[in-house]
Amino acid sequence: MFSIEMSVRDYELDMQGIVNNGVYFNYLEHARHAFLKHSGIDFAALTKAGIHLVVIRSELDYKASLQSGDRFRVEVALERMSKVKFGFRQRVVRLKDEKLCLSGLVIGTALNERGRPYISAELAALFHND
Repeated sequence: MFSIEMSVRDYELDMQGIVNNGVYFNYLEHARHAFLKHSGIDFAALTKAGIHLVVIRSELDYKASLQSGDRFRVEVALERMSKVKFGFRQRVVRLKDEKLCLSGLVIGTALNERGRPYISAELAALFHND
């Protein structure tokens, strides 16, 4: 499992003094991009080649709130969902107490230059059970 550590920034808080629910999407996206880069997938190069990675569904379960200055990690595990879909199972965990703050599943696909779902050999290599 891949993970990356981050800190809550004050401008990410809502009026209640906790991280706004929409900000978690940014945390998850940043972690997915870092995971892909760590795995040797160049997001920008894929785009230039006409392959577009897109999110088609997000399911997020909010468990606990992050507050200003909290350090946390975002975990990422990739799985094949179908012939043309993949899922990122992700968790946000507060570091000071290992409290699960969010669990989610983000489902995506890749679209080729014709806009059709397509999993390249480069992406398929990330799935260990293929």
